[in-house]
Amino acid sequence: MLKGISPLLSPRLLATLCRMGHGDEIVLADAHLPAHSHARLALRADGCTVETLLRALLPLFELDSYDGPPAALMAPVAGDATDPAIELAYRQALDELAPGAPDFAHLERGAFYERARGAFAVVQTGDTTPYGNLLLRKGVTPS
Repeated sequence: MLKGISPLLSPRLLATLCRMGHGDEIVLADAHLPAHSHARLALRADGCTVETLLRALLPLFELDSYDGPPAALMAPVAGDATDPAIELAYRQALDELAPGAPDFAHLERGAFYERARGAFAVVQTGDTTPYGNLLLRKGVTPS
């Protein structure tokens, strides 16, 4: 056990975060995303929500400050509704733990899946909130 690191971050997830470089992306996925068929590397974090995993990860993870928004959400398909509280909760986490992060990009479902396929890893949580997926792009860790 390491001091100051959330127990939600498994050894495998911590190793994955360490291997990621500037510009690499990771998806924090809800339980609905087909992670194992849409990822080069799929990890599990069944015991938490995307928001709790985001809050555990952000203190260790610098967001990219180049190439547009470093965080993206999956936009709902026409006719589907999303819970606005989800985006607000993610925004509050960013404001607290990554101040100054720009607004989220909103990617069409197919575009989000395509980015997930190219991501360094997808971490599937037990979150059952529809459209709870969040893509993060890693930045340069300050010296």
